[in-house]
Amino acid sequence: MPRWEHGSEERMRKAAMELFDEQGFEQTSAVQIADRARVTTRTFFRYFPDKEEVLFADADALNEALIQELRRTADIAQPLRAVTRTLAGYDWEQLGSRESLRRRDQLIASNPRLLERDLIKQRQMADGFRDALLDRGVDPDIAEIAATTGSHIFRTAYRQWLESTGDLGLPARTEAVMSLLATIVSAAPASAVRRARKKPA
Repeated sequence: MPRWEHGSEERMRKAAMELFDEQGFEQTSAVQIADRARVTTRTFFRYFPDKEEVLFADADALNEALIQELRRTADIAQPLRAVTRTLAGYDWEQLGSRESLRRRDQLIASNPRLLERDLIKQRQMADGFRDALLDRGVDPDIAEIAATTGSHIFRTAYRQWLESTGDLGLPARTEAVMSLLATIVSAAPASAVRRARKKPA
């Protein structure tokens, strides 16, 4: 079988996703991915340290781009909104079609090892956002809450967007989740008071 280098990284990613869909993640090997992409196994390991990393190859560069975008944000008077707008404003479909992103997300969610790696990447991004806010003079506690909560808010909106076939975009979905959070937060003190009153003396 002829093998060549041109476009090999993209071919390996495509081959990996095809094989993951066809036979499952655990049943797919790096050798099989390389063979399907018509490259050598040695070439595969030049690009990816393991088959898991095929799904996360862009994560570090993406994190850095988003963190730098937050650093350039002019208005950080509302740090939580600055984080969510940074995430929602990114063109996620430049990473792939919504269908391919949905397949990737489902694959990660169904595999504990992949999910663990994904959560680590998300934590790294939140830490980067926190540091960017700190560098802009935001209070440390506020920076931590804004970075962590903002990441979770966007993740909820992102999953809704992936599963939807409608035209409502990520910015609008993120705003809807923000509104839901505001409802929960505003209701929390009253609920806590009612629970306290019901406790026996």
